[in-house]
Formats: sequence, structure tokens, C-alpha cells
Amino acid sequence: MIRISALKTVLAMGLMTITITGCGGQQNTATPNTASDATAEHTRKELSLEEITNLAKKEGKVVSLGMPDGWANWKDTWTDLDKKYGLQHIDTDMSSAEEIAKFEAEKDNPTADIGDVGISFGPVAVEKGVTIPYKTSYWNDIPDWAKDDQGHWTVAYQGTIAVLTDKKLVNNPPTSWDDLLKGDYKVVMDDVAVSNQAQMTVLAAAMARGGNEGNIQPGLDFFAELAKQGRLASMDVKPTNLEKGEVPVALLWDFSALGYRDKIDPNRYEVSILKEGSVVSGYTTIINKYAPHPHAAMLAREYILSDEGQINLAKGYARPIRANVKLPEDVMKKMIPFEQYQNAKPINDYKVWAETAKRLPQMWQEQVLVNVQ
Repeated sequence: MIRISALKTVLAMGLMTITITGCGGQQNTATPNTASDATAEHTRKELSLEEITNLAKKEGKVVSLGMPDGWANWKDTWTDLDKKYGLQHIDTDMSSAEEIAKFEAEKDNPTADIGDVGISFGPVAVEKGVTIPYKTSYWNDIPDWAKDDQGHWTVAYQGTIAVLTDKKLVNNPPTSWDDLLKGDYKVVMDDVAVSNQAQMTVLAAAMARGGNEGNIQPGLDFFAELAKQGRLASMDVKPTNLEKGEVPVALLWDFSALGYRDKIDPNRYEVSILKEGSVVSGYTTIINKYAPHPHAAMLAREYILSDEGQINLAKGYARPIRANVKLPEDVMKKMIPFEQYQNAKPINDYKVWAETAKRLPQMWQEQVLVNVQ
């Protein structure tokens, strides 16, 4: 999936805001679309969810970035939005940084309405001034760590770094970070220099061993030890190399691991959260400040956070951000048991993590890759 990528530089821009009210009574801010005087007029006043819905139906279309059918089961959500509200959908898959850059680059002739970016990119999008805030009626159900105070970004689903084990190659699947160090198999992960998933993996190891977003050293020490043992490998984990038996153990997002497991052979692979701890992150929707269909984008966010929308995501193995959504039994059975997440923690300070992540590739080169055998 190309959206898990390193941060790229995007241009800064100004931000104008006004207020919209959702059906839950929450006050929401949104920016008028300068490309449409009619839309601007509508969004200069407070709007109820019913009014937003009616305007979205008139717009009749929602254009997304980084939200393809095959990722996190977005397909069912787009189908539902079409059936319920007559919203036609088009997506262009791209990385989080590319989405933000596209919002900025097309401000005079916008094409996209909404994007799905890694949570660390949410504040970047706000800083660059390419978003409008919208708090859905489910605002109070979202944990504080998973939303912008003004509603510029709101996490829809969360991911936790997990371990995927090929039981054909490993007799005793690891359940802890200590197990990984004691094994005799290769441990595979993405390239830390370019992969957000890989960088989060290092942070997960650090958090499990007493570190945090500002102290990544315990994670670097862990992987340096694996490298000294000759057991660390960098590879883009895909179904093709999994099926070939090239990946004994991999560290990656839980929803990706579960998807690979069920696509290839549910009985062949074990997926779990390592018990000492891990990092919880998420993917958040951002609504384009210049969206040609702003109300359709708002309605899409509203539906994504509804019970139906959250269940759709869970069908794609992504853990819903709303803890009060009851998942169907058949969906629950495919997920990792909830109790395994008890030591998984979110990042507390993304500004600190952003600074750490900038230094991480060089630290990885100097402390880990030098030991690779």
C-alpha cells in the first residue's frame, strides 16, 4: 500500500474558517469553497446534518485520495454512500504526503474532496492550511488522542504494530519481543529510511522496552541485537513473498497482517500483538479546504464514523476508533483478541515524534545497519 510513506515537504498556505453544526449538537468549522459562490453562501451559516445531507445529495459525488476499494474495505462504504445518498465515487491512491501536496497544488482548480492520511500527517495538513474542520455527531466517542481539537482531522480506524508468523517455517510463533530475540529465524520489516510502518515498528519496540516517542534508543538497541545475530531482514512484505515462504516472521500493521493471513491461508499464519507492548496509531480523514463537493466530504466522514461505517472498516481488518460499536460475531472472530492490546499505547506527542522520525533513518544506519550480517 503506497500510502505508508516518509514525510515530504509541502507548501504552506493560509486558513479561513467558519462554523457548521452537526446533528449531535457539536459546533463545527468549515471553510467556504472559493470555487463555488453557491457553496460558500451555504457554508457561511450554521448547518444541521440534515442540511449537509441535502447539499451533499445535490453535489452527487465525492472524490477521495488514498481510499481505494481494497484498503480497509473502503469499497463497502463507497457502495453504501451511493445507495443511501446517491454519491458517486472516484479514488486516486497515493501516499499521505502526496495527498496534502495535491490539495495545495490544485487549490485553483480542485478535484479532490477528502483524503485518508496517517495520523502524523493530520497536523501537517492543518499547518499547511489545506483542510476544513468538521466534527461529526460521533465526536464524543473519539478518544482525545485521535482527533484535532477543532475537527480538522479525526481518526477513523487504528492500527497497531503486530507480528505475523508463518507456521510452516516457525514451530513456536513469538508472542513477545523477548521471544523474537531468542528465535532462530529471520525477522522481516520495511525499510526504516522510507517507511512509516517501519519507523513505527522501531517505536513499538522502544515503547515495549521503556522508551517513548522522544527516546527511541531502546528500539534501536533491540534491532541492533537482531542485526548482530544475523537475523534482521528488510523487505516489502507482500502476498507474493509470503506465499513463497520468504518471510518467516514479519513486523507490520495488524490490519495488514490479518488481511494477508486470510488472503493466503488462515491456518498457515499466526498474528498477534507482542505482549510487552506496541504502538497504536491511526488513519484520519482530512477534508480539502478547496473541495468541489465539500458537503459530500462531510457526509462521508459522518458515515465513516457511524456504526455501519466502522463495521465496514472492521471487515477490512481495521480496528474501529469508536469503542462503543458492536461488531458482528463473524467480524470479531477474524480480529486479534482485544485483550492482546492492553499494553499497546498511542503516541502522546506527535511533534516530538516528528522530530525523532526525522533523525531515525540516520540513527538506524549508524546503529543497526552497521551490524547487519
